[in-house]
Amino acid sequence: MKKFIITMSVFALPLIAGAQGLENVESIGIQLKAIVASLIPIAFTAAVLFFFWGLALYISAQGSEDKQDKGKGIMTWGIVAIFIMASIWGIVAFIGSALGIGQGTGVTVPVVF
Repeated sequence: MKKFIITMSVFALPLIAGAQGLENVESIGIQLKAIVASLIPIAFTAAVLFFFWGLALYISAQGSEDKQDKGKGIMTWGIVAIFIMASIWGIVAFIGSALGIGQGTGVTVPVVF
């Protein structure tokens, strides 16, 4: 494993040494932020739909105990997913405000002269 890391470092060193402008890093950060920002609502929507699908299975399985248990399990995992996503979102917002990083601001790349 050490040989692999050393070999990759040797190949990456000229790329790092030749990196004079950081415009590409900034554009990659902006693109990554846009991708994540568009995936968050999709994930929340999927979790809510997952919960309602479990609810529909639970309601439609009035006589079958197995189908009701399956619906309960799906609803439980839907609620867990919503809770985890909301918690992570809240933790990130709290850490951002504690560090003085505004939400929705642009990406800034430090420049060393």
